[in-house]
Amino acid sequence: MREELFLRYIQYEKRFSPHTILAYSNDLRQFLIYIQQEFGLTSEEEVGHSHIRAWMVQLISAGHSPRTVNRKLSTLKAFFKFLVQRQYLSSNPTAKATAPKTGKRLPAALKTSELEHLFTHVAFEEGYTGSRDRLLLELLYATGIRRAEAISLKCSDIDLGRLQVKIIGKGSKERLIPISRNLGQALEAYLAEREQAFPASPVNGLFLTGLGKPMYPKLVYDIVRKYLSAVTDNEKKGPHALRHSFATHLSENGAPLNAIKALLGHSSLASTQVYMHNSIERLRQVYQMAHPKSGFDQD
Repeated sequence: MREELFLRYIQYEKRFSPHTILAYSNDLRQFLIYIQQEFGLTSEEEVGHSHIRAWMVQLISAGHSPRTVNRKLSTLKAFFKFLVQRQYLSSNPTAKATAPKTGKRLPAALKTSELEHLFTHVAFEEGYTGSRDRLLLELLYATGIRRAEAISLKCSDIDLGRLQVKIIGKGSKERLIPISRNLGQALEAYLAEREQAFPASPVNGLFLTGLGKPMYPKLVYDIVRKYLSAVTDNEKKGPHALRHSFATHLSENGAPLNAIKALLGHSSLASTQVYMHNSIERLRQVYQMAHPKSGFDQD
């Protein structure tokens, strides 16, 4: 099997994130184990459409959601497309594979009142970790950056003079995000406190653990979940909820879709359009409540 060649390809040529590479690796390993155990296949040349369809049926029977099955199918499509392009295979067995339908799921955005409460009434810990946690939450909501992008931020990526932050996103694509003067002042104060807490730290990441080491994904998730749990009943309380809130609130306040796309670092406008749908749904609710001809039953 040539899965290692493919994984090196998406790591070094496509420059996918470590999280995406791990997901692809796990999906491929599961599929290869399945076809070997169920059909005795040991090479890509032996894989046909029926084997892929059988795996998808097995996944759905095991309780996996259509969204998860679609993601795993996307991994196989990328893998076999790579093999065809490199002429290891003459045809792609995923060409006829049909993804199961998934319902449209709107982003889970927090209310602006909940976020205002978070930054004005919730008490943060004393010392460096409390300052770090507050700034992390403020930056995630004010810029809409991904968790991995926050972790990879360096102190040198902060330009306080121009009030902007340099973000290295998916595929190592660089984008600049403007920040408010208030956030700039908060960053300046945090950088001074970081330097005081860890003056000799060799780590150049903006956010550090309480021991001065690089931040890691689970810690970021735990921090965000801890503080969001204090202000919202929203089912989603991870870093992505703040990214969704950033984009949704921009859309609700009239920001152009192309501007939101650029700020989020999306490569396709289709990925951004869901926030427009979300805003329309909220406008529909307002219309039904307020307009006399909406058909809404009023006492």
